[in-house]
Amino acid sequence: MPNNIAYPIRAERLPKRPSVDAARILDALPQAILAVDERFAIRYVNTKAEEFFSASAAALLNAPLSVLIPADSPVFSLVRQVIETGAPVVEHGLSLDHRKIGLRDVSIQATALSDPSDLALLTFQERSIAERLDQQWNQRGAVRSAGAMAAMLAHEVRNPLSGIRGAAQLLEQGDDPHDRELTRLICDETDRIKALVDRMEVFSDDMPLDREAVNIHTVLEQVRKVAAAGYARHVNFVERYDPSLPPVLGNREQLIRVFSNLVKNAAEAITRGHGEVVLSTAYQSGLRLSLPNGQGRAHLPLMVSVEDNGDGVPEAIRPHLFDAFVSGKKSGTGLGLALVAKIVGDHGGLIELDNLPRRTIFRVFLPMADRWKG
Repeated sequence: MPNNIAYPIRAERLPKRPSVDAARILDALPQAILAVDERFAIRYVNTKAEEFFSASAAALLNAPLSVLIPADSPVFSLVRQVIETGAPVVEHGLSLDHRKIGLRDVSIQATALSDPSDLALLTFQERSIAERLDQQWNQRGAVRSAGAMAAMLAHEVRNPLSGIRGAAQLLEQGDDPHDRELTRLICDETDRIKALVDRMEVFSDDMPLDREAVNIHTVLEQVRKVAAAGYARHVNFVERYDPSLPPVLGNREQLIRVFSNLVKNAAEAITRGHGEVVLSTAYQSGLRLSLPNGQGRAHLPLMVSVEDNGDGVPEAIRPHLFDAFVSGKKSGTGLGLALVAKIVGDHGGLIELDNLPRRTIFRVFLPMADRWKG
Protein backbone atom coordinates (compact mmCIF):
# COMPACT_ATOMS: atom_id res chain seq x y z
CA MET A 1 0.00 0.00 0.00
CA PRO A 2 1.43 3.42 -0.90
CA ASN A 3 2.73 5.41 2.02
CA ASN A 4 1.78 8.82 0.66
CA ILE A 5 -1.97 8.52 1.08
CA ALA A 6 -3.41 11.20 3.37
CA TYR A 7 -6.16 10.03 5.65
CA PRO A 8 -8.60 12.61 6.99
CA ILE A 9 -8.48 13.17 10.74
CA ARG A 10 -11.85 13.05 12.41
CA ALA A 11 -12.58 16.34 14.14
CA GLU A 12 -13.77 14.69 17.32
CA ARG A 13 -10.32 13.17 17.89
CA LEU A 14 -8.62 16.60 18.10
CA PRO A 15 -7.96 17.75 21.64
CA LYS A 16 -10.11 20.66 22.62
CA ARG A 17 -8.28 23.92 23.37
CA PRO A 18 -9.13 24.93 26.90
CA SER A 19 -10.93 28.23 27.26
CA VAL A 20 -8.69 30.81 28.93
CA ASP A 21 -9.81 33.92 30.75
CA ALA A 22 -7.28 36.59 29.75
CA ALA A 23 -8.15 38.73 32.76
CA ARG A 24 -7.27 35.86 35.13
CA ILE A 25 -3.90 35.46 33.43
CA LEU A 26 -3.15 39.19 33.77
CA ASP A 27 -4.23 39.13 37.40
CA ALA A 28 -1.77 36.31 38.08
CA LEU A 29 1.21 38.29 36.77
CA PRO A 30 3.57 39.87 39.33
CA GLN A 31 3.75 43.16 37.39
CA ALA A 32 1.29 46.05 37.66
CA ILE A 33 -0.56 46.43 34.34
CA LEU A 34 -2.79 49.24 33.05
CA ALA A 35 -4.52 49.65 29.69
CA VAL A 36 -4.83 53.31 28.64
CA ASP A 37 -6.64 54.77 25.64
CA GLU A 38 -5.67 57.68 23.38
CA ARG A 39 -7.26 60.16 25.78
CA PHE A 40 -5.21 58.75 28.67
CA ALA A 41 -8.26 57.20 30.31
CA ILE A 42 -7.61 53.98 32.25
CA ARG A 43 -9.52 51.08 30.65
CA TYR A 44 -8.10 48.08 32.51
CA VAL A 45 -6.35 47.46 35.84
CA ASN A 46 -4.97 44.11 36.99
CA THR A 47 -4.81 42.98 40.62
CA LYS A 48 -1.12 43.84 41.02
CA ALA A 49 -1.80 47.40 39.78
CA GLU A 50 -4.49 47.79 42.44
CA GLU A 51 -1.93 46.78 45.05
CA PHE A 52 0.87 48.86 43.51
CA PHE A 53 -1.16 52.08 43.36
CA SER A 54 -3.16 51.39 46.55
CA ALA A 55 -6.45 51.90 44.71
CA SER A 56 -9.27 49.62 43.63
CA ALA A 57 -10.13 48.84 40.01
CA ALA A 58 -13.59 50.34 40.56
CA ALA A 59 -11.99 53.66 41.52
CA LEU A 60 -9.51 53.64 38.63
CA LEU A 61 -11.54 52.41 35.64
CA ASN A 62 -12.32 55.31 33.25
CA ALA A 63 -10.36 57.71 35.47
CA PRO A 64 -7.61 59.81 33.87
CA LEU A 65 -4.08 58.46 34.11
CA SER A 66 -3.13 61.71 35.85
CA VAL A 67 -4.81 60.48 39.06
CA LEU A 68 -1.87 58.06 39.38
CA ILE A 69 0.97 59.76 37.53
CA PRO A 70 1.90 63.48 37.35
CA ALA A 71 0.86 65.08 34.06
CA ASP A 72 4.45 66.02 33.20
CA SER A 73 5.69 62.42 33.50
CA PRO A 74 7.36 60.79 30.45
CA VAL A 75 4.76 58.00 30.76
CA PHE A 76 2.29 60.11 28.80
CA SER A 77 4.77 60.44 25.93
CA LEU A 78 5.20 56.65 25.94
CA VAL A 79 1.44 56.13 25.64
CA ARG A 80 1.17 58.63 22.81
CA GLN A 81 4.14 57.13 20.96
CA VAL A 82 2.83 53.58 21.20
CA ILE A 83 -0.67 54.49 20.06
CA GLU A 84 0.66 56.53 17.12
CA THR A 85 3.30 54.07 15.90
CA GLY A 86 2.13 50.68 17.18
CA ALA A 87 5.72 49.87 18.16
CA PRO A 88 6.52 48.76 21.73
CA VAL A 89 8.65 51.02 23.92
CA VAL A 90 10.61 50.26 27.10
CA GLU A 91 11.81 52.98 29.44
CA HIS A 92 14.11 52.20 32.40
CA GLY A 93 14.85 54.22 35.51
CA LEU A 94 11.67 56.31 35.61
CA SER A 95 10.56 57.79 38.93
CA LEU A 96 6.87 57.63 39.85
CA ASP A 97 5.72 60.01 42.54
CA HIS A 98 2.26 59.56 44.02
CA ARG A 99 0.84 60.51 47.40
CA LYS A 100 -0.28 56.94 48.12
CA ILE A 101 2.83 55.04 46.99
CA GLY A 102 5.56 57.62 47.56
CA LEU A 103 8.51 57.70 45.20
CA ARG A 104 9.17 54.50 43.20
CA ASP A 105 11.87 53.68 40.66
CA VAL A 106 10.36 51.64 37.84
CA SER A 107 10.87 50.31 34.34
CA ILE A 108 7.83 50.68 32.07
CA GLN A 109 7.03 48.71 28.96
CA ALA A 110 4.35 50.20 26.70
CA THR A 111 2.77 47.95 24.07
CA ALA A 112 0.04 48.55 21.51
CA LEU A 113 -2.93 46.39 22.49
CA SER A 114 -4.91 46.24 19.26
CA ASP A 115 -4.65 46.88 15.52
CA PRO A 116 -5.31 49.61 14.67
CA SER A 117 -3.72 50.79 17.90
CA ASP A 118 -6.22 52.48 20.17
CA LEU A 119 -5.00 51.20 23.54
CA ALA A 120 -1.58 51.10 25.20
CA LEU A 121 -0.78 48.36 27.68
CA LEU A 122 1.56 49.69 30.39
CA THR A 123 3.57 47.20 32.44
CA PHE A 124 5.26 48.60 35.57
CA GLN A 125 8.28 46.74 36.97
CA GLU A 126 9.68 48.17 40.19
CA ARG A 127 13.42 48.14 40.67
CA SER A 128 14.35 44.51 41.06
CA ILE A 129 14.63 42.82 44.41
CA ALA A 130 17.97 41.44 43.21
CA GLU A 131 19.33 45.00 43.04
CA ARG A 132 18.13 45.68 46.58
CA LEU A 133 19.67 42.49 47.89
CA ASP A 134 22.97 43.24 46.17
CA GLN A 135 22.94 46.71 47.74
CA GLN A 136 22.20 45.22 51.14
CA TRP A 137 25.10 42.81 51.04
CA ASN A 138 27.46 45.51 49.80
CA GLN A 139 26.46 47.56 52.84
CA ARG A 140 27.08 44.61 55.15
CA GLY A 141 30.51 44.12 53.58
CA ALA A 142 31.30 47.74 54.32
CA VAL A 143 30.12 47.31 57.90
CA ARG A 144 32.29 44.22 58.36
CA SER A 145 35.30 46.21 57.12
CA ALA A 146 34.47 48.96 59.61
CA GLY A 147 34.20 46.34 62.37
CA ALA A 148 37.67 44.95 61.64
CA MET A 149 39.06 48.47 61.67
CA ALA A 150 37.31 49.20 64.95
CA ALA A 151 38.82 46.16 66.64
CA MET A 152 42.28 47.17 65.45
CA LEU A 153 41.85 50.77 66.60
CA ALA A 154 40.58 49.77 70.02
CA HIS A 155 43.59 47.51 70.57
CA GLU A 156 46.34 49.63 69.02
CA VAL A 157 45.30 53.18 69.89
CA ARG A 158 43.79 53.12 73.39
CA ASN A 159 46.95 52.26 75.29
CA PRO A 160 49.14 54.95 73.67
CA LEU A 161 46.38 57.48 74.19
CA SER A 162 46.27 56.68 77.90
CA GLY A 163 50.01 57.18 78.15
CA ILE A 164 49.90 60.51 76.32
CA ARG A 165 47.09 61.78 78.51
CA GLY A 166 48.82 60.67 81.70
CA ALA A 167 52.04 62.46 80.71
CA ALA A 168 50.10 65.61 79.84
CA GLN A 169 48.38 65.59 83.24
CA LEU A 170 51.76 65.40 84.98
CA LEU A 171 53.05 68.36 82.95
CA GLU A 172 49.88 70.28 83.74
CA GLN A 173 50.90 70.39 87.41
CA GLY A 174 53.76 72.78 86.57
CA ASP A 175 53.79 76.50 87.38
CA ASP A 176 53.95 77.94 83.85
CA PRO A 177 50.41 79.03 82.74
CA HIS A 178 51.39 78.68 79.08
CA ASP A 179 52.50 75.06 79.65
CA ARG A 180 49.26 74.31 81.47
CA GLU A 181 47.28 75.67 78.53
CA LEU A 182 49.17 73.46 76.09
CA THR A 183 48.85 70.35 78.24
CA ARG A 184 45.11 71.01 78.62
CA LEU A 185 44.92 71.13 74.83
CA ILE A 186 46.77 67.79 74.62
CA CYS A 187 44.30 66.22 77.08
CA ASP A 188 41.30 67.57 75.19
CA GLU A 189 42.53 66.29 71.83
CA THR A 190 43.41 62.93 73.35
CA ASP A 191 39.89 62.65 74.76
CA ARG A 192 38.48 63.53 71.34
CA ILE A 193 40.46 60.73 69.67
CA LYS A 194 39.43 58.28 72.39
CA ALA A 195 35.76 59.20 71.83
CA LEU A 196 36.20 58.47 68.14
CA VAL A 197 37.72 55.08 68.93
CA ASP A 198 34.82 54.36 71.30
CA ARG A 199 32.33 55.18 68.54
CA MET A 200 34.16 52.92 66.13
CA GLU A 201 34.08 50.04 68.59
CA VAL A 202 30.34 49.59 68.17
CA PHE A 203 31.04 48.21 64.69
CA SER A 204 32.94 45.26 66.13
CA ASP A 205 30.01 44.18 68.31
CA ASP A 206 28.69 40.95 66.77
CA MET A 207 26.38 40.03 69.63
CA PRO A 208 22.82 39.24 68.47
CA LEU A 209 20.26 41.94 69.15
CA ASP A 210 17.67 41.49 71.86
CA ARG A 211 14.53 42.01 69.77
CA GLU A 212 10.84 42.23 70.57
CA ALA A 213 7.63 43.68 69.12
CA VAL A 214 8.15 47.44 68.75
CA ASN A 215 5.61 50.05 67.70
CA ILE A 216 7.64 51.96 65.11
CA HIS A 217 5.36 54.99 65.41
CA THR A 218 6.29 55.52 69.07
CA VAL A 219 9.95 55.33 68.01
CA LEU A 220 9.44 57.94 65.28
CA GLU A 221 7.41 60.17 67.60
CA GLN A 222 10.19 60.19 70.20
CA VAL A 223 12.79 60.97 67.53
CA ARG A 224 10.62 63.76 66.10
CA LYS A 225 10.00 65.39 69.50
CA VAL A 226 13.70 65.42 70.39
CA ALA A 227 14.62 66.79 66.96
CA ALA A 228 11.91 69.48 66.96
CA ALA A 229 13.00 70.68 70.40
CA GLY A 230 16.67 70.92 69.39
CA TYR A 231 18.66 70.57 66.21
CA ALA A 232 15.61 70.58 63.89
CA ARG A 233 13.77 73.64 65.24
CA HIS A 234 14.00 75.19 61.76
CA VAL A 235 12.23 72.24 60.11
CA ASN A 236 8.55 71.53 59.50
CA PHE A 237 7.78 67.87 60.20
CA VAL A 238 5.11 66.03 58.20
CA GLU A 239 3.90 62.62 59.40
CA ARG A 240 2.33 60.17 56.95
CA TYR A 241 1.76 57.05 58.99
CA ASP A 242 -0.20 53.91 58.27
CA PRO A 243 -2.03 53.43 61.60
CA SER A 244 -2.71 49.76 60.81
CA LEU A 245 0.99 48.92 60.57
CA PRO A 246 1.91 45.86 62.69
CA PRO A 247 4.82 46.02 65.16
CA VAL A 248 8.42 45.74 64.02
CA LEU A 249 10.58 42.87 65.24
CA GLY A 250 13.35 45.04 66.61
CA ASN A 251 15.34 46.61 69.39
CA ARG A 252 13.70 49.88 70.42
CA GLU A 253 16.87 51.71 71.49
CA GLN A 254 18.77 50.70 68.36
CA LEU A 255 15.87 51.76 66.13
CA ILE A 256 15.85 55.14 67.87
CA ARG A 257 19.54 55.45 66.99
CA VAL A 258 18.80 54.63 63.35
CA PHE A 259 16.03 57.17 62.87
CA SER A 260 17.68 59.83 65.03
CA ASN A 261 20.67 59.62 62.71
CA LEU A 262 18.54 59.81 59.57
CA VAL A 263 16.42 62.70 60.87
CA LYS A 264 19.52 64.61 62.02
CA ASN A 265 21.10 64.19 58.58
CA ALA A 266 17.86 65.33 56.94
CA ALA A 267 17.65 68.43 59.15
CA GLU A 268 21.30 69.33 58.55
CA ALA A 269 20.82 68.99 54.79
CA ILE A 270 18.22 71.79 54.88
CA THR A 271 20.17 75.03 54.66
CA ARG A 272 17.43 77.25 53.17
CA GLY A 273 13.96 78.35 54.21
CA HIS A 274 10.80 76.23 54.01
CA GLY A 275 12.64 73.10 55.15
CA GLU A 276 10.51 69.99 55.46
CA VAL A 277 11.15 66.49 56.76
CA VAL A 278 8.52 63.85 55.98
CA LEU A 279 8.27 60.71 58.13
CA SER A 280 6.27 57.92 56.47
CA THR A 281 5.33 54.31 57.17
CA ALA A 282 3.73 51.76 54.86
CA TYR A 283 3.11 48.03 54.50
CA GLN A 284 4.44 46.25 51.40
CA SER A 285 3.46 42.61 51.49
CA GLY A 286 5.44 41.52 48.43
CA LEU A 287 9.00 42.30 49.52
CA ARG A 288 10.73 38.98 50.16
CA LEU A 289 14.46 38.45 49.66
CA SER A 290 16.26 35.16 49.09
CA LEU A 291 19.45 35.40 51.11
CA PRO A 292 22.81 34.21 49.71
CA ASN A 293 24.37 30.86 50.63
CA GLY A 294 21.06 29.20 51.41
CA GLN A 295 20.42 31.33 54.50
CA GLY A 296 16.68 31.35 53.91
CA ARG A 297 14.32 34.15 52.96
CA ALA A 298 13.81 37.57 54.47
CA HIS A 299 10.30 39.02 54.59
CA LEU A 300 10.53 42.81 54.99
CA PRO A 301 7.03 44.20 54.65
CA LEU A 302 7.39 47.26 56.90
CA MET A 303 8.77 50.37 55.21
CA VAL A 304 9.79 53.51 57.09
CA SER A 305 11.03 56.51 55.11
CA VAL A 306 12.71 59.79 56.05
CA GLU A 307 12.45 62.41 53.33
CA ASP A 308 13.82 65.95 53.16
CA ASN A 309 13.91 68.80 50.65
CA GLY A 310 17.49 69.75 51.37
CA ASP A 311 20.55 69.92 49.14
CA GLY A 312 20.81 66.17 48.61
CA VAL A 313 23.73 63.73 48.69
CA PRO A 314 26.77 64.68 46.56
CA GLU A 315 27.03 62.47 43.48
CA ALA A 316 30.64 61.53 44.22
CA ILE A 317 29.88 59.82 47.54
CA ARG A 318 26.56 58.08 46.76
CA PRO A 319 28.10 54.69 45.85
CA HIS A 320 30.00 54.64 49.17
CA LEU A 321 27.50 56.47 51.35
CA PHE A 322 27.23 53.68 53.95
CA ASP A 323 30.99 53.10 54.20
CA ALA A 324 32.79 54.27 57.33
CA PHE A 325 34.57 57.66 57.10
CA VAL A 326 32.57 58.72 54.04
CA SER A 327 30.72 61.99 54.66
CA GLY A 328 29.33 64.91 52.70
CA LYS A 329 29.64 67.23 55.72
CA LYS A 330 32.66 69.43 56.29
CA SER A 331 32.96 68.38 59.93
CA GLY A 332 31.42 64.90 59.61
CA THR A 333 33.19 61.74 60.77
CA GLY A 334 31.40 59.50 58.26
CA LEU A 335 30.31 57.06 60.97
CA GLY A 336 26.62 57.91 61.28
CA LEU A 337 25.28 56.19 58.15
CA ALA A 338 27.74 53.32 58.53
CA LEU A 339 26.28 52.71 61.98
CA VAL A 340 22.75 52.97 60.57
CA ALA A 341 23.60 50.33 57.95
CA LYS A 342 25.01 48.04 60.64
CA ILE A 343 21.97 48.31 62.90
CA VAL A 344 19.53 47.81 60.01
CA GLY A 345 21.59 44.80 58.89
CA ASP A 346 21.55 43.39 62.43
CA HIS A 347 17.74 43.57 62.23
CA GLY A 348 17.83 41.58 58.99
CA GLY A 349 16.58 44.69 57.22
CA LEU A 350 17.49 46.79 54.22
CA ILE A 351 18.15 50.52 53.73
CA GLU A 352 18.20 52.34 50.42
CA LEU A 353 18.51 55.90 49.12
CA ASP A 354 16.56 57.81 46.49
CA ASN A 355 18.29 61.09 45.67
CA LEU A 356 16.50 63.59 43.41
CA PRO A 357 16.87 67.36 43.06
CA ARG A 358 15.56 68.93 46.29
CA ARG A 359 14.28 65.54 47.46
CA THR A 360 16.26 62.92 49.36
CA ILE A 361 14.57 59.79 50.72
CA PHE A 362 16.05 57.09 52.93
CA ARG A 363 13.85 53.99 53.06
CA VAL A 364 14.29 51.36 55.76
CA PHE A 365 12.64 47.94 55.24
CA LEU A 366 12.15 45.89 58.41
CA PRO A 367 10.62 42.54 59.49
CA MET A 368 7.48 42.41 61.58
CA ALA A 369 7.06 40.59 64.86
CA ASP A 370 6.30 36.85 64.48
CA ARG A 371 2.95 36.77 66.20
CA TRP A 372 1.57 39.31 63.71
CA LYS A 373 2.61 37.32 60.64
CA GLY A 374 -0.19 36.00 58.46
